[in-house]
This record gives sequence, C-alpha cells and structure tokens, in this order.
Amino acid sequence: MFTGIIQATGKVLSIVPNGDALSMHLFSPGFFAQSHSGDSVANDGVCLTIESCTSDEAIFCLVKQTVENTAFAERVPGSWVNLELPCSANSLLGGHLVMGHIDSTAKVKEIIPRETGVEVELELSKDLLRYVISRGSITLNGISLTVAEKKEQGIRVAIIPATFEKTNLSRWVVGSLVNVEVDMIGKYVENYLKEAHLA
Repeated sequence: MFTGIIQATGKVLSIVPNGDALSMHLFSPGFFAQSHSGDSVANDGVCLTIESCTSDEAIFCLVKQTVENTAFAERVPGSWVNLELPCSANSLLGGHLVMGHIDSTAKVKEIIPRETGVEVELELSKDLLRYVISRGSITLNGISLTVAEKKEQGIRVAIIPATFEKTNLSRWVVGSLVNVEVDMIGKYVENYLKEAHLA
C-alpha cells in the first residue's frame, strides 16, 4: 500500500527483454539504502518487487501483463520514474490510499503554464471516467492528485510547483503516456452494488 506522495525519482539505466518480461535497472542515490530483495517499491505508481539492490541501484522484473497495461512499454534508458516506498501502519497519509495496481494509461493532451504551477489535461477512457469525480483523488504516475475538472473525454489536474519539481511530471510533454490508478473506493462501491443487485 502507498500514499501517492513521491519520495524520489530514479533514472532508468537499462531496460532489457528477459523472456516474455522486462528487466529494469534503476539508479536513485541512497533511495534503496533500507531496501532488500523481495521488497515492494512503487515505480511510476506500479508496485514492483526488488530482485536485487544496493543503496543506490535496484533491479526489477516487469512481467508481460505489467508491460502491456502500463506506460513501461515506452520507457527507455534515460527515462525518469517516480519512486515511493510502501507505507507502514503509522505512516502519515499525505495523499490517498494507493494500491500500486494500475488500471490503464492516459495520454497528456495539453500542458498549460499558470502563474503558480501548471495545469495538465489528459485523455481518459470512458471505462475509467465513471470512477472519477471532480475534486476526487486520482493517481498519475504514482502521484496522488486532485481532479480539478472532469470532462467528457478526460480530466484536468492542477499541479503545484513542489510537485512539478520533485516528480517526473516536469518531463511530461503532449502525447506522454502516464499510468493511471483510479480511487479504489469507487470500484468497491460499484462491486458492492452489483453484488447486492444480484443477491
């Protein structure tokens, strides 16, 4: 479980085929100092397991399903990913509850500079839009964000300078694919109502 508060960014040193999976080698100074093989880390919002690590580097395996359902299919050496360690029972919940289970990807449609921060418009599928509400929470590349506006074909989010500077959001351009995890509460409510209707 994560909170969507990004703790560091990591640089992709290599990402190579490993059977039907990908092996990704990341560099982030000091970030993995307390980590061990088998630990989970959110990489751009995707919960991945460390295969091996030093204090500065880690290797992750991305299975076929992960590659097909996330933006990692487009990651190349030199790309930067957002990193977050799992939260503990006494962690501050600065964002919202994030599972690290990506629902799909969204495409950046427009980036609008503002006097303070930026606004980003993203194209989102109708399958995911039904779980989104204005002023609700959404996770983009692992970042817990508030939906500023829900539109017919997507969403708009407002980004404060601190978030822009501390995450890979500053590297987004029009056309970028980002990982999306909608707020799980909506999915649980939908499932409950379906089950209740069938009962």
